[in-house]
Amino acid sequence: MSDPNAAGADGGKAAITLNDVMLRRLKLKPLLIFERVLGSCSIARAARELNLTQPAVTKAIQELEADLDVPLFERTNRGVSPTCYGQLLGNRVKTVIAELRYLTDEINAFRTGDSGHVIIGTVISASARLLPMAITRLKQQRPGVLVTVRDGPTDQLFPALATGELDIVVGRLPERDLPLARMYAFEHSKLYREALCAVVGCKHPLAGVADVKLADLLDWPWIFPLQVSPARLTAEHLFRDAGLELPTNVVESLSVLTNIGLMHDSPSISLMPRAAAEHFAGLNLLSILALGELGDFGDIGYSIRSDRDPTPAAQAMIKCLQETAASF
Repeated sequence: MSDPNAAGADGGKAAITLNDVMLRRLKLKPLLIFERVLGSCSIARAARELNLTQPAVTKAIQELEADLDVPLFERTNRGVSPTCYGQLLGNRVKTVIAELRYLTDEINAFRTGDSGHVIIGTVISASARLLPMAITRLKQQRPGVLVTVRDGPTDQLFPALATGELDIVVGRLPERDLPLARMYAFEHSKLYREALCAVVGCKHPLAGVADVKLADLLDWPWIFPLQVSPARLTAEHLFRDAGLELPTNVVESLSVLTNIGLMHDSPSISLMPRAAAEHFAGLNLLSILALGELGDFGDIGYSIRSDRDPTPAAQAMIKCLQETAASF
């Protein structure tokens, strides 16, 4: 009669051996190619971005599939789409690439003290004033640091921060009771409290009018943040706390350029953090309505992962954010 413990031990050795073989087979370049194909959903587009031929990209994907013994992509009329295995690998590859970037930054910082790469995610609350001034300060101190800025809705930025695709998210901090604030291991740091105001295009009939009432604005077209944005709750509370129904003529948008264009070409009204509004008003792009105090927009600050230290480049960026906020 065979010993089950012995069989278990052999099985464990076999599993370890299989894992070791798979790790030896995996190479970095096919993983980088896979990540680009995953992001573009197109072999042809990935080949152009990587300056490779399509057959070379296809071969790398096929080799990776052979090493893992699973299909990673399915061909569609629009290109390729990841299988469940491709999605699983994609989540891990993003973390691997981020770790390699962290390592590169640490080596560069140790060697020269004036290089590295910091990737920042941001939304409108920080992109108009705080972030440009902080980046300018950073580049004055460390011109060799590469800064990449990506904007998008909060529900996309924070998952990217969790996987390491972003080093910092700068903007309105999520409310503590929102699932987003508890979903990941993040550290949120407040820089200042931002006020809320309403803005219109400079040619709007209400631009420059004194003592405008919120109730008078219900019939005008409005631009609201997306439903998934924490700022949407702020906008809705503003009307409900005043005992008013929400406007019915609404466009949902987080695009700064689109919103400014809408307010320039139509009598649309939008809510905006005051610092951003004053910036655009100073450029004669928008006019701030005289509605009096509308309350707080929220806490403006930065978020980082709490389970690892920021890279030297990210630490320098954080210091510049703190110094810039203190100068306001």
